[in-house]
Amino acid sequence: MSIHPSLGSAVKGKQAKSVLKRSERIKHMMAKGLWKDDSKIFGLPKIKAVRLKVKKEKAAEKPAEEGATAEAAAPAAAPAAADQKAKAAPKK
Repeated sequence: MSIHPSLGSAVKGKQAKSVLKRSERIKHMMAKGLWKDDSKIFGLPKIKAVRLKVKKEKAAEKPAEEGATAEAAAPAAAPAAADQKAKAAPKK
């Protein structure tokens, strides 16, 4: 049995909020130092919601760079590890 389209989550019609809620406004004003303990909660100034855009990094380039640096570091790491083992070994 399927769910009726009107009961599902409507991602298409959902818009980002443009103004913060009252509790969010008070927290914002407290952080800025504009809120006083005797202030009223009604008639607060409207504060725009901050929208952050996250840029997606290219996934194809990232693994290629990591693989190249790991291969270049591996030969250099092997002699260093051997030197550390030699120093840690007790001398007879």
